[in-house]
Amino acid sequence: MSAQPFVRLKNVTRTFDGGGGVDNLSIDIAKGSFTVLLGPSGCGKSTTLRLIAGLETPDRGRIEIGGRDVTAAGPSERGLSMVFQSYALFPHLDVAENVVFGLRVRGVARKERDKRLAEALALTGLEGLGDRKPGQLSGGQRQRVALARAIVADHPLCLMDEPLSNLDAKLRHSVRQEIRALQRRLGMTVVYVTHDQTEAMGMADQIVLLQKGRVEHMGPPAELYEQPATAFTASFIGSPAMTLIPAAALPHQFLPSSARVSELQLGLRAEDIELMPEGRGPLAATIVSSEFLGAETYVYLAVDGAPPLIARLPGRDERAAGQRVSLGWSPASPHWFDRESGKRITLSSDQTSSELVSQPAAV
Repeated sequence: MSAQPFVRLKNVTRTFDGGGGVDNLSIDIAKGSFTVLLGPSGCGKSTTLRLIAGLETPDRGRIEIGGRDVTAAGPSERGLSMVFQSYALFPHLDVAENVVFGLRVRGVARKERDKRLAEALALTGLEGLGDRKPGQLSGGQRQRVALARAIVADHPLCLMDEPLSNLDAKLRHSVRQEIRALQRRLGMTVVYVTHDQTEAMGMADQIVLLQKGRVEHMGPPAELYEQPATAFTASFIGSPAMTLIPAAALPHQFLPSSARVSELQLGLRAEDIELMPEGRGPLAATIVSSEFLGAETYVYLAVDGAPPLIARLPGRDERAAGQRVSLGWSPASPHWFDRESGKRITLSSDQTSSELVSQPAAV
């Protein structure tokens, strides 16, 4: 990836009469990268994509593509293609005509159009389907037509707005693998909007997690999962989500030393929680139910003095609903956050207790 950002949003603000939009947004996107804009409904991810596309104009700030200021430029001047959730295909045109429609409008010669069409159909697995109408295709095939249309445009930047949301779960998985493989093969820079964290974690080089129009955390997927910058990031990334527990619910001996309890909350990933005999760990809990999923079991727990949580255990777990247990974790597992600001707190070694958890034992 280039050190110089290929797409840059600098202090961009766009607000609407009804609220929403983005506020003082700064994002750098490297050339050839796959960047995912992720977040809950109303967080500003689609607005951000529309700002990059030129479909919205910022109230303040600057947008650059390829080192060029495009803040006031129209969509056709930005050198990009788009793939939409709705496919946006012409129903009366066949696949081939849909794919090359933009090239025809731009006056590209027939020989060049045919060459690009053949390449795009081959890349997207649509060979032999060029004479079919969109109504004769499956949802996955229609999405591939939209991808082929983006490929023939031969633009270095492709924007994708929740392109898989109309597909069923199995098809979404296969098509997202195809999109990622195509992006790598073609070297395109892709900016991809989704509310699905599984898509984001599986596809992205960089995730930009948005909340209320601001960047909550921007970085590689592993960083957001393993070192979340805020409590919101911790609770949004991961399935099951990280459980956040007020420090006041923990016995004093299991808390970091030299820390004000009222200012802390503890974050635990489901896979880091261990079950042990009652009275052996820092949290007492009751098993509510469990789900055996083959390779792992989710155990749902009601916790004394704390929010309910889920433990993800390997293989099959035979503990019964209603059984009392204690919960523990290794000293390296906890994530600590400031309760007021939600920001991550990094504790020095002398602030953490080596006795945060008793040695687990079978129940």
